[in-house]
Amino acid sequence: MTQVAGIDGCPKGWIAIVLEEGRFARAEFASTFAELLSHLAGTQVIAVDIPIGLPDGSERRAADVEARKRLGKLGPAVFATPPRIVLEVPSYSEANALSKELFGRGISAQSYALRKKILEVDECATTDDRIYEVHPEVCFTAMKSEPLAYPKKSWHGQQARLRLLAQYDINIPDDLGPVGLIPPDDIIDAAAAAWSAERIANGKADCLGEPAHDARPNPSAGRIWY
Repeated sequence: MTQVAGIDGCPKGWIAIVLEEGRFARAEFASTFAELLSHLAGTQVIAVDIPIGLPDGSERRAADVEARKRLGKLGPAVFATPPRIVLEVPSYSEANALSKELFGRGISAQSYALRKKILEVDECATTDDRIYEVHPEVCFTAMKSEPLAYPKKSWHGQQARLRLLAQYDINIPDDLGPVGLIPPDDIIDAAAAAWSAERIANGKADCLGEPAHDARPNPSAGRIWY
């Protein structure tokens, strides 16, 4: 049996949507990424919406640049991944100043806000080669063969994304128990990541970008899979 998981960050931790043979099996929540992985021991592929493979200089990751172009007007949903040396600085103001000093440009507050989650996944992906990077908007664009018209937090946007998932037999049940208290866009994003994980497991996936990593290697690092 093929079992895969898609993971997205949420306000109090991480959510996973698990598929078995391509269909919804269960939803999981944990406060840390490492804890969530302990719930997913039986999965062959884990796809997560977080950068894996941090740049080590001023060049932007090719995967981020290509993803922004592919998403059209929703391109700003893809943040530029900061270098590790910037992410390891403990405050946004210091990180922004360091980025300007070293690389000639600042970093966005949104990128820096992902700092803790990026470093959590970075630590785990070093030793777990099941983990692949995805971006839900890239996944949905691939499902539809064109960028979506509405943002993910809008009613129209969420309904469009749920319809796309249903076309691939990924139907999220109305009752998810305690996991159902997580914001709906995070649940939908995790399901899109699971769609890509299934494609990776079956050898049908493609990717944007090129292999790249700095101090922490991972076989898939530097690429966004879908």
